[in-house]
Amino acid sequence: MTTVLPTRVSSDAPDVPRTIRGGQAGADRVFAVAMRATGTTVLLITGGIGLFLALQAVPTLRHYGASFFTETQWEPDADVVGIGAVLVGTFSVAAVALVVAFPLALATALYISEYAPARLRGLLVSMVDLMAAVPSIIYGLWGFFLLQPHASAVARWLHEYLGFLPFFEVQADPQAAIWEQSRYTASAFIAGLAVAMMVIPMACAVMRQVFSQAPLGEREAAYALGATRWGMIRSVVLPFGRGGIIGGTMLGLGRALGETIAVLLIISPAFELKPRVLEIGTNTVSALIAGRFGEASGGQLQALLTAGFVLFVITLVINTAAAVLVSRSRSGAGTEA
Repeated sequence: MTTVLPTRVSSDAPDVPRTIRGGQAGADRVFAVAMRATGTTVLLITGGIGLFLALQAVPTLRHYGASFFTETQWEPDADVVGIGAVLVGTFSVAAVALVVAFPLALATALYISEYAPARLRGLLVSMVDLMAAVPSIIYGLWGFFLLQPHASAVARWLHEYLGFLPFFEVQADPQAAIWEQSRYTASAFIAGLAVAMMVIPMACAVMRQVFSQAPLGEREAAYALGATRWGMIRSVVLPFGRGGIIGGTMLGLGRALGETIAVLLIISPAFELKPRVLEIGTNTVSALIAGRFGEASGGQLQALLTAGFVLFVITLVINTAAAVLVSRSRSGAGTEA
């Protein structure tokens, strides 16, 4: 049996630094290249869409000028075209959706991340994610046939008791006959409720992910100082996830601004500049494009593409700002103050 002794290194030998090989392994390099190519492709597609819409918008903006953004009527035969009313309608529907979706998304995210039992957490996450997979037309049919009769009664109640507020005003008598109560249907309020159901899963997913990244050490420190669970959430989780809350809300706003089919099925199209969200009649940019695209002539088609370009820029700015806020929240910047 031969015994191999370790080689003894002389103390007089010079120290030679060990060479460390840089770079990535083969599989990591392939993955990095594939992800970089995918990201570049997405940017090229998005940029191509924006460039196409911008080029199509040039003749319309050159012909109508600034009046395209202030004109409320859409009458291509009379050469009167503008998106002033539909822009207001777009933000009205989105505002109603956010007012309803924000507290529900925040409460759901907090419950799943902080209160739900571990055995139910995965099921609840799957159910919320499943809401995002439901097609928009299903939400539109649900809002038209099931939600609208009950929501119109809520709108009538809001008008009766809070009608002194401008956005709760309806030009009808809440105690009038049944036929006059149709003034509370097909409104921005009902469309916003349907859109809220589509906004909730997106905002909830972002908030829940950021809440789950709250530092464990700070959680335990809050408990060690005698905080209750809600006290820990209020002092640690919510400040840490402030950027995620804002980012998730803004991502939901981007989704609400661009929603098409559900809004088109519910609203009664009207080109009128009004803040009354409970009253029948409104329109959005996406619903305008979907409703007029099939019968549009050359000039009207360019005007619709110009409206699409305006909506593209608005949603791009909002989603970019939301992505920046979410990425900042992951670094713990929200724990300050």
